[in-house]
Amino acid sequence: MNSSRELLWTKDFIIVSGINFLINLVFYLLIVIIGEYAVDQFHASTSEAGLVTGIFIIGSLIGRLFTGRYIESLGRRRTLFIGLVFFILTTLLYLMSSNIGIMLITRLLHGVAAGMVGTATGTIAAQIIPAVRKAEGIGYFSMSATLATAIGPFIGLYMTQHTAFRTIFIFSIFLGIISFIPSLFINIPAVTTTTKQPHETQGEGFKLSNYIEPKAVPIAIITFVIAFCYSSVLSFIKFYANEINLVSAASFFFLVYSIAVLFSRPFTGRLMDSKGANYIMYPGFVILAGGMVLLSAVTSGYLLLLAGALIGLGFGNMQSSTQALAVKLTPLHRIGLATSTFFIALDAGLGFGPYLLGFVIPVTGYRSLYVILGLTVLVSTVLYYFLHGKKEHVLRENIKSVA
Repeated sequence: MNSSRELLWTKDFIIVSGINFLINLVFYLLIVIIGEYAVDQFHASTSEAGLVTGIFIIGSLIGRLFTGRYIESLGRRRTLFIGLVFFILTTLLYLMSSNIGIMLITRLLHGVAAGMVGTATGTIAAQIIPAVRKAEGIGYFSMSATLATAIGPFIGLYMTQHTAFRTIFIFSIFLGIISFIPSLFINIPAVTTTTKQPHETQGEGFKLSNYIEPKAVPIAIITFVIAFCYSSVLSFIKFYANEINLVSAASFFFLVYSIAVLFSRPFTGRLMDSKGANYIMYPGFVILAGGMVLLSAVTSGYLLLLAGALIGLGFGNMQSSTQALAVKLTPLHRIGLATSTFFIALDAGLGFGPYLLGFVIPVTGYRSLYVILGLTVLVSTVLYYFLHGKKEHVLRENIKSVA
């Protein structure tokens, strides 16, 4: 095999990973401060502040759905350009929002732009990563978003203490512009298609397969389930920490989470490429479930951070593995749809989870909720087995024959 085809850290891979990092940095930077901004600036109610925060996810879902549909006809490079320009323009709208209604529209459009860019960068990364290093490469690529989950909230909270909201928005615009500049130098190889293939993604009329990749749906279901469970941590950890008087330790929770992912993902990516997804997914279910159950029972800061590390090892590595599977299961000319399908499931789980679980928490409390969700993760191992696990050997044989 030509060793050049196995090269991972190319200029284009580094550029697309950098763009993904900056876009996610803006997202996580703003998501921790935008609710407070809505309350301070527009006297929004708690529910309105929650809507301002969450409507971004709805926009992202819309952006991913239609980008997955049209990315092949527009071209992957052109889609990235359009998305980045739209992202910069919608970030500018934050400076012009004069009431809660305009802010909601701004957040929705900003989410659409982020969904476009995220689908484009994920599709491009999946294309340029060598087939024999697909899981490892996607693992490294998704680490760009993992870093943003740790750095973004830290920057956002720090800036709210030392500067005005307007300065935060200007900084976000600057990050958007910085993300656009390297995109001018990215080189994306053309995708070779058969005569029949363009019609599969560009057919006229409404067909679900024009927006969703059917082969990626089973693994997308698994992604939705684990993202739904993880959303309880992402959205409610601060409230839970207040309740159990571990606020100081909770401020380091996502830092420990990110460190666990960063140190484990290179190893897990290579393991998945060499041994298969089951070697990551089955332990991942157990580790994530254990982290959730431990979280329900923490009595000290050390246990809280240990739970963060376990959840990072579980969910963080399962997330990149399911993304790699969605791509591996799909023909090259439909990678855009597969990437979109994966992220739609991920965003749906993370976005709708907090809203639905908000009705459960008054009944169960946080501790019981985390136990229930931990058990849900463990039971979903059976779901994974029937949707993909028992067929993993077939996928590996197909990949070997192509390689």
